[in-house]
Amino acid sequence: MTIDERLHPDRLFPAEERTRAVARELHELVAEKPIVSPHGHVDPRLLLDDLAYTDPATLLVSSDHYVTRLLHAAGVPLTELLGDVDPRTVWRLFCEHWHLFHGTASGFWLRETLGTVLGQRGAPTADTYDELVDVLASPRLRPRALFESFAIDVLATTDDPLDDLAVHDALRADPTFPGRVIPTFRPDAYLDPALSGWSDRVDQLGARDYDGYLAKLRERREYFIEHGAVSADFGVVQPAALELDRGAATALFERARSGRLDGGEAETFRAHMLFESARMSVDDGLVMTVHAGVRRNHHTETTARFGPDTGHDIPVDTSFTDNVRPLMERFGTAEGFHLVLFAVDESVWSRELAPLAGFYPSVYIGAPWWFLDAPDSIARFRAATTETAGFYRGSGFIDDTRAFLSVAARHAMSRRIDSAYLARLVVEGRISLAEATRVATDLVGSIPRQAFKL
Repeated sequence: MTIDERLHPDRLFPAEERTRAVARELHELVAEKPIVSPHGHVDPRLLLDDLAYTDPATLLVSSDHYVTRLLHAAGVPLTELLGDVDPRTVWRLFCEHWHLFHGTASGFWLRETLGTVLGQRGAPTADTYDELVDVLASPRLRPRALFESFAIDVLATTDDPLDDLAVHDALRADPTFPGRVIPTFRPDAYLDPALSGWSDRVDQLGARDYDGYLAKLRERREYFIEHGAVSADFGVVQPAALELDRGAATALFERARSGRLDGGEAETFRAHMLFESARMSVDDGLVMTVHAGVRRNHHTETTARFGPDTGHDIPVDTSFTDNVRPLMERFGTAEGFHLVLFAVDESVWSRELAPLAGFYPSVYIGAPWWFLDAPDSIARFRAATTETAGFYRGSGFIDDTRAFLSVAARHAMSRRIDSAYLARLVVEGRISLAEATRVATDLVGSIPRQAFKL
């Protein structure tokens, strides 16, 4: 039975009435502001082709590893959720396990998306499948129409360094699509010699030696800049940076090319290339974003059978202070250098990231992401970082998602939580309402634009 459970108008606001009233006032100022999404993983072809979504199971379940991971944890085999499976069966399994998502971030996004985008009330049921198929066929739910209705001002994608960016070119040249969609340079697979196929990718770059390797990376970065990119993104387990002299770096590069590099040497080379990437950002102006602290593809069998990004990337302890010091010593005060540091490890927010951003003009604190882009975690993040670094040393909210339909829901969540946090500061007499109003507005506009040079 479907429960008539409308979205609460004060969701995520404080329970105490006086503070809730201020949160309402602040949220009203920003609720309809344009969305700035400077880091995410939406496929730009979605907007180029502008095809209607076909079924709710593929859209909301199979393509979202936040959803499939919890279903798998409850005993639903991934073979029943991914690949060549009946979408009706997937939807039924999802509905039967809806209770698993109560209190989770993914549950909030799903409920928000179902309610505000798809017009559904209450818990999803197997009986609503055909209704949702009809809803998804509506022209208002085509990707371009959603881009407009979500009021997305700019959307950044994540792209391979050798991508020709033809899809971005086609979108930019299309007079019927006025939206701004920009690429992001993501070179991890070309920087880590421990990854399978690294040497082949270096060949594809056209690099014959270490100097040529650096030159080709710079060349591809410039290509991305010419096509609208503003940032380069790096996913690392630890944010270690190390400067090697040319001879040592060349020797490691050659050992890697011949397949003779051991684990410690690979780690050293990765750290050196993070340092060199910072040097490149100082030179060409691309914002450098570092997502650290995740052990990717934790379960080997699942990766082999279903591929990466299937819900088993697991956080690890992370350390920034000493790891990034060589990079900060050289580039931390370099004019125009922007370094956005992201961490899944909550313990570093107040201990390391806020102090780093509170001194170095180059450092910005990346908003919570992955397992931590949840209401309570965002509130903890705000409290942990603001007292040391303030609001203006942050990146603004980062949705970091492939699930295009949930982009608006994720930003809505962030705006409600920030309104609640600011309201508490106002009621406690720590800032004025006028000051809170400015911060609330800047958090969704000038702050991400400043951090990402938009």
